[in-house]
Formats: sequence, C-alpha cells, structure tokens
Amino acid sequence: DGIPFLGFALCGLGMLMLYGTMLVFRVHYPSAKEWILLTESITGYGLGGSVIAMFGRVGGGIYTKAADVGADLVGKVVHGIPEDDPRNPATIADNVGDNVGDVAGMGSDLFGSFAESTCAALVIGSSIGVSSGWDAMVFPIAVSGVGIFVCLICSFIATHIKPVKAEADVESALKVQLISTTILMIPSVYYAAIKFLPDEFELKSTIGEETLTLTPF
Repeated sequence: DGIPFLGFALCGLGMLMLYGTMLVFRVHYPSAKEWILLTESITGYGLGGSVIAMFGRVGGGIYTKAADVGADLVGKVVHGIPEDDPRNPATIADNVGDNVGDVAGMGSDLFGSFAESTCAALVIGSSIGVSSGWDAMVFPIAVSGVGIFVCLICSFIATHIKPVKAEADVESALKVQLISTTILMIPSVYYAAIKFLPDEFELKSTIGEETLTLTPF
C-alpha cells in the first residue's frame, strides 16, 4: 500500500510545487510577453529533478545491489544462514539498500520523468500565453493533474474490483489497467482542452519564425 501512496503523493506534490513556482515567477514576469522567460526559468525545476533522480537512482541501486550480493554471499553461501535471518548482520544493510533503491530511488526517478515532461511541454507551448492567456499556457499541468486523478480512480480496479491473486493474473491486470486509464483519459483530456484552450490559438515554432494557427479539436 505504501508504493501507490508514494506515487500519487509524489506526482501531486510535484505538480503543486511546479504550479506554485510558476505563480512566484509570474510576479517577476507579469506581462504575457514575458511568460516565455517564465517557462525558461521553470526548466531549472525539471533539471533539478533530473539531477536528484540520477543521484537517488544510481546511488540507491548500487547500494542495494552491493548489500544484497554481500548478504547473500556471506550469509547463505558461506555460513548457510537463510535470507533475512536476524543472525546475519548484513541483513540490515540489505533492507536499508532495498528501501533506498526501491522507494527513494524509484520515487526520485518518477519525479524526474514527470517534472521533465511537464516542463518540456510548458517550454514548447510558452508562446501560446501571448495570444490565449494564462489558462492556455498551463494546459500541460492540467493534463498531468487529470492523469493523476484518472490513475487514482483506476487503481481501485487492481485493489478492489479485479485484484491479482496469482502470478498468472498479473498480465491481465496490467492490460485492464492500461485499457481503463486510456478510456478515461481521452474524454478527460478532451474536456480539459475545451476548458483551458481557446477555439483558435497561435503557437510559434521552436525553430525559425513560423507561427502555426491551431485548434484544440
């Protein structure tokens, strides 16, 4: 139960902090023409998440593997002690390494990927704020927020409606989760696009001076 809580809390707090950081930078860049500088400043948020994820994932993974292999070699192979036996002091390092690698490392990697993709979408679509306002520019954050709620709803399928009771049920449960989240995400993102994006907006090309006129439909 701790892993889903970690995932939802991490993504939710990450999006909340990202939007809060944008509001702080908006005080310094109040004009819509300056919002492109705001999104460029936000790239530091994604870069910081990537750096933290690298150290957390690599450091946690290496420590986990070293502790696990050391505990197995000394305990099971040399002395014939079962795994996670309290008579083996290396079990402490093994458990600490598992927590660092599977919880802290996995969480930092998730935050890095989630924050980076949202920041990249904000940078690419930063020019939309000039012609369509603040709501249109923060549309990528709205999509990420919708995804969190959809995943929260669909998680009850695996926990209450169709739980995994055997190893053979894992593949079918993953397929059901994928299909159900896709079915819910399509209309949810469509509704978010109607609410946040105008009927027609302009988006500048990242390379060159070309301007594209697009609609959300």
